[in-house]
Amino acid sequence: MKQKISTLPPGFLYITRNGKYFRWYHSHNKVQNYIPKKNRPFAEKLALKKLLSIQLSNLLHEKKALEAYFKYHVETDKKLQALSMDGSGYKELLKNYYKPTSQELQEWMSTSYEQNPAFPEQLIHKGVSGNLLRSKSETIIDMFLYYNHLPYRYEAELVLGHVTFYPDFTIRHPKTGEIFYWEHFGLMDDPSYYQKAFSKLQLYASHGIIPSINLITTYETQTNPLSADMVEKIVKHYFL
Repeated sequence: MKQKISTLPPGFLYITRNGKYFRWYHSHNKVQNYIPKKNRPFAEKLALKKLLSIQLSNLLHEKKALEAYFKYHVETDKKLQALSMDGSGYKELLKNYYKPTSQELQEWMSTSYEQNPAFPEQLIHKGVSGNLLRSKSETIIDMFLYYNHLPYRYEAELVLGHVTFYPDFTIRHPKTGEIFYWEHFGLMDDPSYYQKAFSKLQLYASHGIIPSINLITTYETQTNPLSADMVEKIVKHYFL
């Protein structure tokens, strides 16, 4: 926007009204000159300059507000993570608080299960739950599931027909116990990746696991990462 504004005429447009007609003036260096109707293209450029200037001002204010929010959010998130760290002293005291209230769901949470054995070296991101995850986006999902006390498993074995694979998250509804699966597809700008993703969705659907019903799906590309705001809205929509 700054670059575009720099290509437009100096000064700004000043408009007065005379009955049902408008008069255009070019104000520059404290001098105002009338712009005749035949010079409309010049007036349009000055009007565009004002529009872009206002939009730029709004964006700069929004940028400042976002920077302040993320600074606060990161600091708060660090404090929350500190409470759940091993050796903090708080984790033991708060362990019951982070469990679902249903006894059956508590037992389901604490029962061991078959996890994805493939590529364990990729489990390099530690979530607030203590789970080791494969991506930063998965740590966002893990965080919202954990802090909302939802019973879930990470990369638990699922057998559909003759195929065994491991959904990113298997979640139980805290009130009904209904099972939901959450798959996050993180490389949707990679053709070979999204072809495999679509094949996986077809497999799910063929076994009655339907996107937006009992299958939650999220997507991202290099230029469009998964946002915490989106994850929070999804968790609230399905479970809270």
